[in-house]
Amino acid sequence: MTVHIGAQPGQIAETVLMPGDPYRARWAAETFLEGAELVNEVRGMLGFTGTWRGHRVTIHGSGMGMPSLSIYANELIRDFGAKTLIRIGSCGGMQEKVKIRDVILAMTASTMSTPSSGVFRELNYAPCADYDLLRAAHDAALAKGVGVHAGGIYSSDVFYDERPDLNEQMTRHGILGVEMEAAELYTLAARYGARALAVLTVSDHLITHEALPAEDRERSFGDMVEIALEAAFS
Repeated sequence: MTVHIGAQPGQIAETVLMPGDPYRARWAAETFLEGAELVNEVRGMLGFTGTWRGHRVTIHGSGMGMPSLSIYANELIRDFGAKTLIRIGSCGGMQEKVKIRDVILAMTASTMSTPSSGVFRELNYAPCADYDLLRAAHDAALAKGVGVHAGGIYSSDVFYDERPDLNEQMTRHGILGVEMEAAELYTLAARYGARALAVLTVSDHLITHEALPAEDRERSFGDMVEIALEAAFS
């Protein structure tokens, strides 16, 4: 048990999927895991542990933004022994080739700042995914017939962005999508010797201004969860 995670020793699996929304964690656990049990509800951040094809899996919310994710990822790795952490969440598309419902696998995560920025001082650290997870997730997406893109993303530390000039430069430099957590997850995984990947469903688009209809979200997010699980245990 830690300050933010009320699980007992042994209740957290070595493989953890991390959606931002705790209610999405509950939905994913009830939909994809067998014997899912609630192992954390401190401050309303839900975590569940069960099995998928015989493998133990925890699905635990991270909250919104890198400061929130940093708290949970630190404790999951340092105090509960998590070794593989996969972010499952939504993102905004930033390239015309990226379509609504496509999945983005984040090879790298650029950012203005993270909770870890002070560790590096003047160094521009480049957070990146675990290659084996990335490759396995790409194979799983292709096998499912899901539109998939692997490349750089942007982890923003604000939701209501007022920097259209920055968005233009990221699009110009090939950034596939924007979200708010992956850069810190990748940094912490590197620090502790864990594996990390972000598997992201494109739910809206900064260029076309399309958005995923509410009734289509569960089906599209289900593809993302299955890809993450396949990658974790390939």
